[in-house]
Amino acid sequence: MHQTQKGKQWFFGLKAHIGVDARTGLTHSLSTTAANVHDITETANLLHGEECFVSADSGYRGAQKREELKGVKADWLIAAIFRKEGQAK
Repeated sequence: MHQTQKGKQWFFGLKAHIGVDARTGLTHSLSTTAANVHDITETANLLHGEECFVSADSGYRGAQKREELKGVKADWLIAAIFRKEGQAK
């Protein structure tokens, strides 16, 4: 296990990445990584190849531009990051 920092807070442990079928609600893929591994690196492992759309949080922004995902013919619905006025990027 590894530690990682988000803002001024430190986290220690693992992250679970879960692929779920939107129609049935059933889990079709699951992977775990160390806390310091970026979410976007697991995107290809979460897709089964027959997706109509991909919905994810902002940790997956830019996933559709990665070389290993160029052939995915799905609509990408990735959450935006909202910042308070004056907050640094």
